[in-house]
Parts: sequence; C-alpha cells; structure tokens
Amino acid sequence: MWGRRDRRGHREVTCVACGTDLRRSDAREYDKFGDRYDRRDKEFEYLCKPCYRDLCHQPRRGLEDLLVESGAGEQPRDRFLATYAALAEGGASDLESPTERDDRGRGER
Repeated sequence: MWGRRDRRGHREVTCVACGTDLRRSDAREYDKFGDRYDRRDKEFEYLCKPCYRDLCHQPRRGLEDLLVESGAGEQPRDRFLATYAALAEGGASDLESPTERDDRGRGER
C-alpha cells in the first residue's frame, strides 16, 4: 500500500540554498512557514546538511510579512535594507505582523 520504506530516501532533491543535488535521505526538510510537523497539503523544500546547519533556527513569527512589507526582491538591496531596518526598529522587534503593528499603533494592547 505505502511502498517499501527503504526506497523513499533514494529520490533526488535539490538544496534551495546552494543548488546541490542530493539524495532525499541526505537532506533536511525546510518549511518556510516554520511548521514542518503540519504535513497536510504541503510540498517541502530541502536543504543539504551544511546549509541546514547554517540556517537560523530562531522563531520567525511575522518575518514573511515584514519581508513583503519591506519590498524584498522588488527593490534595490540598499533600499530594501534601509526599509527593513526602519520597520524592524520601529517597534517590530519581535517581527510581529503589519496588522499587529497597526493595532499597537492605535493604542490597542
């Protein structure tokens, strides 16, 4: 029904950080939303072990929203970094979402 378990790891995947092709069994799963244990309806990306070790394993609540708001990938690097730094220093020290920052700015606590 599920196939032989020992054959699952022989599929090749590509590390999203460095582009190395490697066996699935030699890779680590990466979920950009930070919840790799919720496996329903997800396609995971993969990292090789050296890139996985270099990955920051700190909580990243709201990081995706902050990156989008900062214009990641849509504006020159210098402008993105300045915008990101300004937003992060402007009270988003725990990388809260834009909605949470708006609520805080209106005095809702």
